[in-house]
Amino acid sequence: MMINVLSADVKTVFVDYRPLHVHLSNLSPLAGDIVRLPFQDGSIASLSCLHVLEHVGLGRYGDPINPDGSLLAAAELQRVLKPGGRLFLSVPVGRERVCFNAHRVFSSSTVREYFQELRLKAFSLVDDAGRFNEEVLSETASNLEYGCGLFEFVKARE
Repeated sequence: MMINVLSADVKTVFVDYRPLHVHLSNLSPLAGDIVRLPFQDGSIASLSCLHVLEHVGLGRYGDPINPDGSLLAAAELQRVLKPGGRLFLSVPVGRERVCFNAHRVFSSSTVREYFQELRLKAFSLVDDAGRFNEEVLSETASNLEYGCGLFEFVKARE
């Protein structure tokens, strides 16, 4: 898990529907629900949501079935992000579909619609052939079957 490497240098809060039971000096694990995050509005300067959004609302990890789960999670991430803050998001991209109850695959335009309150700063992807494409147009993902989209969003300063 990459979180243990990150928390070696950076004080990190890790929120998961299934609580993580570890004791590391810079890591604070919290049990929580991404559609109801335990943070105040505009309180987080940097958020990472890596391969989570595509699972929300499908019940795979014990969360309630909700067809709007990913959209609700996106709204919640935007709510807690501080003005000027960054959101690092990774999700499957390509031909849009739900692979019940495993995950969703999003079109890059759907991801951008979900995060309308944020500005897309950078987009990179791993394509169907496994090649990493750094800082390309998000539309590059539109012809993929199952790629990995890496989005960096920024919330406007008030």
